[in-house]
Amino acid sequence: MSEEIRVKNTGLRGVTVADSAISFIDGEKGVLIYRGYRIEDLAKGSSFMETAYLLLYGTLPTSDQLVDFTQKVKQARQVPDFIFESMRQWPKEAKPMDVLQASIPLLAMAEEHNDFLDRPTCLNRAIGLIARMPTLVAGWHRIRNNQPILPPEPSLDHAANFLYMLQGKQPDAATAHDLDVCLILHADHTFNASTFAAREVVSTRASLYAGVSAGLGALSGSLHGGANAKVMEMLLRLENEPNVEAWVTEQLQQGQVIMGMGHAIYKTGDPRAVYLKKMGQRLGEQTGGKWAAISQKIEETALAIFARQGKTTILPNVDFNSAPVYYLMGIPTDLMTPIFAISRVAGWCAHIIEEQFADAQGKPALYRPQAQYVGEYCGPMGCEYSPAAKRK
Repeated sequence: MSEEIRVKNTGLRGVTVADSAISFIDGEKGVLIYRGYRIEDLAKGSSFMETAYLLLYGTLPTSDQLVDFTQKVKQARQVPDFIFESMRQWPKEAKPMDVLQASIPLLAMAEEHNDFLDRPTCLNRAIGLIARMPTLVAGWHRIRNNQPILPPEPSLDHAANFLYMLQGKQPDAATAHDLDVCLILHADHTFNASTFAAREVVSTRASLYAGVSAGLGALSGSLHGGANAKVMEMLLRLENEPNVEAWVTEQLQQGQVIMGMGHAIYKTGDPRAVYLKKMGQRLGEQTGGKWAAISQKIEETALAIFARQGKTTILPNVDFNSAPVYYLMGIPTDLMTPIFAISRVAGWCAHIIEEQFADAQGKPALYRPQAQYVGEYCGPMGCEYSPAAKRK
């Protein structure tokens, strides 16, 4: 067997693996659509609850349907006591994404059945996951800081309730609204790595919980959801940097990447990043935070260098702009990716249900891609085995 095997053609880039009616991206034009609706319109006029309903059910709700859906989410926010009791035994330094991923199977254990179910039951369980994800994240943060866990507040909407459970005080209306918009912007993004992972897992007829757990695992990586935390770590390192422009120039000259710059799909701008940039500037003005200013200097310097190099498609992505927004809201850096998950769970569940009920009989097609074998092949019978003592 050769010492080095070079594998090419990985990543499934540009390969269509399934049909979906949930979201659409036009990377050349910078367009993102949920169920036919442009993300700009949803961010401007919708709410996360309404957007979650749209993703799950395929249409915008009526007023009565929205009230009913919102009430169901509020009623499902509580997490079984045994989960928090278990969390108290976990290492306080554990990564929040690991904690969140470990908690999802515990939620599954609390259900009477955890096998393949009908659509209404799956939708109800999706509502439960959307409702409980913020409770899990906030609860772990309180536990690791030796603070009492705060129960959900029924009078608060989804975003405001999360901030209350996390920080111990009700947020101002503007901050709560900003976070709600962030949740809309992150709710779905077609067949990204975590969504593909979730759909691939449930194609085996695994449960919705197994699919969401797989999505969380994929989201935790620094090339996916973990990128926003990396952006904030970069900004914090530059807090007292006297010459940000020189730092960016040196980074790029040395072949280093600028976290949050560039996207695999968007070539003319990420529509979510545009909205988040404005939000960061507004929050910076309100709080006196300098992160928006540092981000702006990084962006201007990097784009000028990329332009001279002819790399005009490398632009700020959603992580570059969401990191300072979350930080200015008082959210710890290591909770930025879990907040991504609090939003994206709506999209994962929509995709999982679409995958599970891909035909009238509700029979998912088992994902089974092929690989191009590039290892050793010693004739029709393969390589000849020999005992270890006889090998040279």
